[in-house]
Amino acid sequence: MSHRIACLRVPLFPLAARLRSEPELAGEALVLLAGNGSAARVSAASRRARRAGIRRGMSLAQARALLPKVAVRGRDAACESAAQQSLLEIAEIFSPRVENAGRGVVYLDLAGLERHWPRDHELGSALIQAAERARMAARAGIAGSKLAAHIAAEQADSPTVVPAGEEAGFLAPLPLTRLLAEAHVLDRLARWGIRSIGQFAELPKDEIASRFGEAGQGLHRQARGIDPHPLVPHRPAATFDEGMTLEWPLTTLEPFLFVARAALDRMCERMARHGLACLRLETSLRLEPEGTHERSVVLPAPTRDVKTLLTLVKLDVEAHPPGAAVAGFTLRGHPDRPRAAQLTLFGPTALSPDRLATTLARLFSLLGPERAGAPRRGTDHRPEDFRLEPFAPPPPPDVREPEPEGYGLLAVRTLRPPIPLEVLVDPRPRRVATPVTEATRGRPRIDGTVRVASGPWALEEGWWNERPVDREYWDVELSDGGIYRIYRDRRSESWFADGMYD
Repeated sequence: MSHRIACLRVPLFPLAARLRSEPELAGEALVLLAGNGSAARVSAASRRARRAGIRRGMSLAQARALLPKVAVRGRDAACESAAQQSLLEIAEIFSPRVENAGRGVVYLDLAGLERHWPRDHELGSALIQAAERARMAARAGIAGSKLAAHIAAEQADSPTVVPAGEEAGFLAPLPLTRLLAEAHVLDRLARWGIRSIGQFAELPKDEIASRFGEAGQGLHRQARGIDPHPLVPHRPAATFDEGMTLEWPLTTLEPFLFVARAALDRMCERMARHGLACLRLETSLRLEPEGTHERSVVLPAPTRDVKTLLTLVKLDVEAHPPGAAVAGFTLRGHPDRPRAAQLTLFGPTALSPDRLATTLARLFSLLGPERAGAPRRGTDHRPEDFRLEPFAPPPPPDVREPEPEGYGLLAVRTLRPPIPLEVLVDPRPRRVATPVTEATRGRPRIDGTVRVASGPWALEEGWWNERPVDREYWDVELSDGGIYRIYRDRRSESWFADGMYD
């Protein structure tokens, strides 16, 4: 199977990143501004704003002349960075090789995924659904090259799949500007009468290399549906960042905690995708008019409990006020594997690691880390001599305890066909013997006095209805140490041995 590349793209990425941080604005008329003061221009507009006639490049005054109640926000680097990291994490769920193309675009190497996703269209739909669960509307395209996959991801009928080997035909009718070539290259090709990617692909590759050099040769390979550069894998970030620039500076704690809770929700949701939890939380507050206020809170145990993290942020900010209005913030979570809880069937409910972490973190915030812990006896003989150590209950064992040695019998050897027996019963079997007949010739000999007899067992269907069963079973141990399973056929009033315990 030929090499396949998937492209996951978020249209109007700056706007989608802002709506991810402020979902209450979804469905409203919203514009994003780039620049400051009178030089600010609309860089993106929501669907309702575009329907009112607002276009990219307009000034704020022009936009409000068309729609006076339009909501206005500025481009937020923190929101866009967090949204891009979330998009990469979504792609890493499907493929271990993911390239960060920036501004809401990621590429996935689909090599080896054929058994999980035999149909490319199903994989593209799954990518889109995963992005929607992360509150980002995305499109997907799958092809044999990054350029073809990116252009396929721009189609309205997403996901779009370019069949293997048809990348050149898919790109051929498109204008040359889709190759993202330098301006002087496009001008020279326009003077030659080359207008489309297909016309450029038909030119001899040797002539292109001699006239445009290595860069032109790479463009020519792209036009023919071949990637000139391999996919560059993205290294996952060691931390999880969430934040945003606030619409107006905040001077009180409650409004800040409201927006911080939403950011912690997104951060913990991202950690949960990787099976991680937050062990250390860093808070960076951007102050008005300038300056930053940075704090770090170390948790006693990893947790994804948003209420716990928000309480720690609140206690830390109250203990160390920033001293100025807050214009923006960034929350950075350092992850670790969460603790496992020891489950029990019959004993009391085990203590939740998250609740334990919450209690310890509150004690540390109120009393200080040096005044909370587990007491240990000191080296002095005085009763009051003790020291504090970090309270860390041992985790559940990683290995299973050895199973106890079994009691009784370990294996049963089935005797087929059953061996006829002569049994003395009073009322339990007292003696067992194998008659010497043609049917028992060459079969094991069973002969001896019964030492222990357990039964009878009714193992046939219908015994619970209290109707007579056709067979009843006994387990007997003979005087020679042999243990057998025997039964009586009530219809013929005959005894047989059909099992021997080893």
